[in-house]
Amino acid sequence: MKTGEQYLASLDDGRKVWFEGELVERIADHPILGRSAQLIAEGYDKVYDPTGDHSPFSDVPTDAAGLREHIDFVHDMGMLAHVTYTSIMTLLTAAGRIMDSCPEEVERINAFVARARAEDIRITQCITDAKGHRKVRPGQQEDPDSYVHVVERRDDGVVVRGAKLHITAASLGHELMVIPTKGMKPGEEDYAIACMIPVNAPGVKIVDVSYAPRHADTGTFPVSGPVSYPESFVILDDVFVPTERIFLDGQTRYATVFAHSLGLWERLGGLSSMADGADLLVGLAQLIAQANGTESVAHVRDKIDDMIIQATLIRASLEAAITHCHVGDNGAAFPDELYTNAGKYYAASHYDRLVQSLHDIAGGSIVTAPSLADLQNPEIGPAVRKYMQANPEFDGETRLRLFHVIRDLTADTYGGWRLVTNIQAGGGLYAQKIVTRKWYPMESAVARAKELVGVPFTP
Repeated sequence: MKTGEQYLASLDDGRKVWFEGELVERIADHPILGRSAQLIAEGYDKVYDPTGDHSPFSDVPTDAAGLREHIDFVHDMGMLAHVTYTSIMTLLTAAGRIMDSCPEEVERINAFVARARAEDIRITQCITDAKGHRKVRPGQQEDPDSYVHVVERRDDGVVVRGAKLHITAASLGHELMVIPTKGMKPGEEDYAIACMIPVNAPGVKIVDVSYAPRHADTGTFPVSGPVSYPESFVILDDVFVPTERIFLDGQTRYATVFAHSLGLWERLGGLSSMADGADLLVGLAQLIAQANGTESVAHVRDKIDDMIIQATLIRASLEAAITHCHVGDNGAAFPDELYTNAGKYYAASHYDRLVQSLHDIAGGSIVTAPSLADLQNPEIGPAVRKYMQANPEFDGETRLRLFHVIRDLTADTYGGWRLVTNIQAGGGLYAQKIVTRKWYPMESAVARAKELVGVPFTP
């Protein structure tokens, strides 16, 4: 197992990372990326055991109880631990689905997972390609590099080229899990490539952006200030991948297996995060209503009741996905596809309703309230405290802090990031609709309808 200090040292491996147009010399010293790296280091230290042979977060759950425990455990360790866990589970899920047809690739997957656990590394997921013209198939693009593809095959491996977008914390991990973004057809064998690439491999170039606040007073950003992770644009400029790191090469019929496996685990992660997030929004709505002195107003109570029902339905979907989990042939438990996808769709598509209710209850001070720094000014501080107070049970500073939490969480840069990622994480909303329809027991529903109508039913 690695300590946080060992993790930070592991980032000095020659990786090429750019941030806002500048090449980053040392990640740990960077004012933005360094803070994110420190968060990950703290996650390492939380579970470090000098006698352990692997990090407990990388254990593979084998039943519903284990699956439920892992969700809370991994969230507590931070974003990159969560991404690593879902990457491992994606590989194991995919392996279970191709084990009869691709035994060599499954053997490589299992070997890599064992090494990843033993070396306590962090993995990020590279799935979304640049895609070029959206109406054109990967193999028919004017620029063939619009999708990651093999440009050369050697006796000991392949060379790949292309780019992957929307990769959370790619610059802060150790390995890039590169998989096809969609199904491939005969003739697109070069695009049916799944593999694992070291972040510091020659030809890997990473461009980072971040929602982290640039304000000197990070106290005004109580949510995004302490916790932020970069989003990465990963360029693969003729990167060599050894054979033992290749999990799919040219088998077009299995290109979607990896994407669908990742989608399942990403959507479970999104659903679990949104379940916690919905409860937080309910709590903030109730608290700011009390601070404002409006908690007994009829329309405020009605909005909070609606929020409670929505949060409960999201939580129920998560519980159903876990409770009805399935155990694969390799012994790993994975969540139910129907409840995971339907729950993620519902939570993401209704998130703006939760936020709208919270904003309506809280009021305009979400975006117009003085800063926390103004409280420290001897001339204006006392007045700010005085006029920020509403309900005598809440002092002016507490109410002001509430407004800033709500703004940072839902109405500023980080709030915008959450709004978009809730929809796009794990694939857009339409992708969840497709999978929900696939797994919904339609035949049973139609049979019941026919029985009521009196139409004979032949299974």
